[in-house]
Amino acid sequence: MEVSVINYGGIITSLKAKDRNGKYQDIVLGFNSLPPYEDENPYFGALIGRYGNRIANGNFKLDGQSYKLDINNPPNHLHGGIKGFHKVVWNPKEIINDRDVSLELTYLSKHMEEGYPGNLDVKVTYTLNNEDELSVFYEAVTDQKTIINLTQHSYFNLSGDFNQSILNHKVKINANQFLPVNKSLIPTGNKLNVSMTPFDFRDYKEIKKDINADDLQLNYGNGYDHCWVLNDYKNGYRLVASAFHEESGRLMEVYSDQPGLQFYTGNFLDGSLPQKGEGFYNFRSGFCMETQ
Repeated sequence: MEVSVINYGGIITSLKAKDRNGKYQDIVLGFNSLPPYEDENPYFGALIGRYGNRIANGNFKLDGQSYKLDINNPPNHLHGGIKGFHKVVWNPKEIINDRDVSLELTYLSKHMEEGYPGNLDVKVTYTLNNEDELSVFYEAVTDQKTIINLTQHSYFNLSGDFNQSILNHKVKINANQFLPVNKSLIPTGNKLNVSMTPFDFRDYKEIKKDINADDLQLNYGNGYDHCWVLNDYKNGYRLVASAFHEESGRLMEVYSDQPGLQFYTGNFLDGSLPQKGEGFYNFRSGFCMETQ
């Protein structure tokens, strides 16, 4: 495989993998040049921080003190704010050996940047090895108690054809429960069993099977945009999800030590953003699996 990363936003701009016939194609959504990444876009390929996902009304309390964050997804704070980690320039360092190649990215997020307390030294290391495994390793040190939730926001389309939707991909998520949300996509605090619901991906299932079901949660997210409560969290690093595209033969497996996985099906892509080739990214032309 081949991965391309820029140090603006730590963005994965392409990920090339072969199909069942040995043909290499790019399988992640993105742009051909830097300016569209600098403009507003749906976090294509970006590192997310300080805090992935939504914080209700841009407010949180820590040790009795209230902190106010920017509202960039009204009425909520989303993915680190207006200038989150997806909009900063990281310091890059290449590490190459016989088994793998790594790109080490570092960034100092200063105290009260985007409203978060503490100076936060962050290091994210991308590594691609000879077994076609791409790993993302997150590290951070703070000088003051703070909150953090780092993740990676690539949009995948394993067909390699961005004119195709992702609805015929088969997905499996190792989770017995998911987090229901309210109208503004904030978790309610409950956990619901996936059994007998459209959110049951314990066995391989085509995304299209239940995505248009008459379900309040799907209506809120305009499709899947929810956090699954991953099984076996206490066991640490384990297989948490996989996606398979039958026509191309491409299989992607996701391993993580995290308790949650946000599965998002590109429900807000609307045909307005240009593809790397010809055409535009249409509704549900990519999916995300954000461990968190």
